[in-house]
Amino acid sequence: MEIVYVYLKKRSEFGKQCNFSDRQAELNIDIQPNPELAEQFVERNPVDTGIQCSTSMSEHEANTERFEMETRGVNHVEGGWPKDVNPLELEQTIRFRKKVEKDENYINAITQLGSIMEHCIKQNNAIDIYEEYFDDEDPVEVTEEAPSAKTINVFRDPQEIKRAATHLSWHPDGNRKLAVAYSCLDFQQAPVGMSFDSYIWDMENPNKPEIALRPSSPLVTLEYNPKDSHVLLGGCYNGQIACWDTRKGSLVAELSTIEFSHRDPVYGTIWLQSKTGTECFSASTDGQVMWWDIRKLSEPTEVLIMDISKKEMLENALGAISLEFESTLPTKFMVGTEQGVVISCNRKGKTPAEKIVCTFSGHHGPIYALQRNPFYPKNFLTVGDWTARIWSEDSRESSIMWTKYHMAYLTDGAWSPSRPAVFFTTKMDGTLDIWDFVFKQCDPALTLKVCDEALFCLRVQDNGCLIACGSRLGTTTLLEVSHGLATLQRNEKNIASSVFERETRREKILEARHREMRLKEKGKAEGKEEELREEETATDLEGLVTKAEEEFFEVIFSELKRKEKDAMKKKQKP
Repeated sequence: MEIVYVYLKKRSEFGKQCNFSDRQAELNIDIQPNPELAEQFVERNPVDTGIQCSTSMSEHEANTERFEMETRGVNHVEGGWPKDVNPLELEQTIRFRKKVEKDENYINAITQLGSIMEHCIKQNNAIDIYEEYFDDEDPVEVTEEAPSAKTINVFRDPQEIKRAATHLSWHPDGNRKLAVAYSCLDFQQAPVGMSFDSYIWDMENPNKPEIALRPSSPLVTLEYNPKDSHVLLGGCYNGQIACWDTRKGSLVAELSTIEFSHRDPVYGTIWLQSKTGTECFSASTDGQVMWWDIRKLSEPTEVLIMDISKKEMLENALGAISLEFESTLPTKFMVGTEQGVVISCNRKGKTPAEKIVCTFSGHHGPIYALQRNPFYPKNFLTVGDWTARIWSEDSRESSIMWTKYHMAYLTDGAWSPSRPAVFFTTKMDGTLDIWDFVFKQCDPALTLKVCDEALFCLRVQDNGCLIACGSRLGTTTLLEVSHGLATLQRNEKNIASSVFERETRREKILEARHREMRLKEKGKAEGKEEELREEETATDLEGLVTKAEEEFFEVIFSELKRKEKDAMKKKQKP
């Protein structure tokens, strides 16, 4: 059926403007439904439809104009001379120079440009950007495999109420066992019914701990004795020092009396290098470092207060949160504090000034890790806030190297015992960063997502192959790094030493420059103070002169009045 509707219009109205207006609707055609067609209708279910998800693209070709290149020579001659002066004639040039040097504009220009030129020369003397640091060194032996690590075992806290793994310690003989201290460090937020036990795990049996250590308070630190593998030293949350002998069982063998112990949790315990192998020392956030002998653990043999003002006042002491002791330097030890300051101490000092040698400031928060480089003890690593920093004992005002500021808080760090240029850091987002500053300095050589919760501590095995990481939920993950990260590379010691020396030298130059700037600013400030004093004295002199004049005239007037009175009295007498 064909539907046609014819519109009629006069020829004279063709091309005229259309004037539209509203009107009522009109029904032109009404088509009734055909029931025969409805009987032939068949429903399709399901219906398959093809859809193209990608965007429609078209290919175009463009032919750009060819860029033609041509080589030309340029002859450079000495310029800047006037036309009437021949630069090849020595007498003319000398005469012109003398004439210019007498001009006042020339002198002003030289004095203005002199300070800028001096600044540029000092910059060039500070750092030579074209210096080839490793010209004489052989190329570093780079292993074929890329840096990598794999998980070997996972040791989970067997208790139902989970606690954080706060400290790790490897067994000194063969590293077959791992001691893990468990505690809740949230102040007054320990859950009811939380276990105080810490455990010693066998590397081959992650299902069940080998020995359970049962202290009177949760352990914050736990350390194996390097001379006697059966003895362990623990620092408790209530400030006490505990000692275990695994041959005697799980109970504490020796315990310090609470009256002579720390007042805050013990965050650091280290065994000292001694003939008996029974001496140790501990540190706490109460601001005290205590020396102990485990044969007589009732009270400490010596106490040092971390007061950098050297007055030994406990209320001014900085809270100690990490310790470092190097056996090759038996009289020296270092303390990392809650305030972000590293304190270098000398145990043999007789006065407080001799015991606290110097301080290193650079972190914005607590220093959770502090360790000397095992190959170069003069350089040490600190971990705190969002960065890890490498320091030199020769440069006290600033660290010589540091990592970038991470998005997550750093919680622990350690040097590799087998490679001087490699260190490890853990973060609150559950990642482990492996740094190799010979390979790359701006970013870690390898970043691993160990677990979903925060990592609290890490400990590297003596051969550098195995790393243990403890998490917030008490899970200890054992990782094995690749051969390249654990094996000493060719000439790595020399390269690391040259890097440390170069960065130390650079920091010394910068320190000297900052010192000069501070002295200049101090001199300017003192000059301003003297000017103010002179102005004050000038104003004071004017005031004193006016005051003296007033007093002088008062004396004269009073004397004149007295003489007038005497004369009047004489006249009145007959």
